[in-house]
Amino acid sequence: MTVSLKNYSHDELERMSMIELANAVLMEEKKAMDFKEIFEKIAEVKNLSETDKQTGISQFYTDLNVDGRFLTIGSNKWGLKRWYPVDQIDEEVTAAPKKKKKKKKKAAAAVEEDVGLEEEELDIPDEEMDEIIDDYDEEEEEVVDELDADAEFEEEEEDKI
Repeated sequence: MTVSLKNYSHDELERMSMIELANAVLMEEKKAMDFKEIFEKIAEVKNLSETDKQTGISQFYTDLNVDGRFLTIGSNKWGLKRWYPVDQIDEEVTAAPKKKKKKKKKAAAAVEEDVGLEEEELDIPDEEMDEIIDDYDEEEEEVVDELDADAEFEEEEEDKI
């Protein structure tokens, strides 16, 4: 076996999860590695058959993405997140803002303002612009209706509590 993960017996290595082994492999190598290289080392340690490799690789990739200890640094190379300063991490860490409920009048006024800008910038014939405005109005009404329905549902749920 070419992988010699210190401090673990052969039996312990075979019982460890793939994600724990990935952590151990990266700790031992002390550098970012290609996904396939990490997976092959793990498969070797666990003595996986070709069938087990084929069925396990997608789950391992998912686990690697979900586990907070790992970070992809591009070109399918993976490292441990703690190796990289926070300002080097190129991830979006802010929560998406919640959509605010709009009144129909405000939404219609916003559409009219946007339409005026689009006419000047896009130079679209009036007939096509009318179709675009109608489509946009219908979509806006659907969104407002959905938001109203969501708000009513939330109020009903709060009332139940």
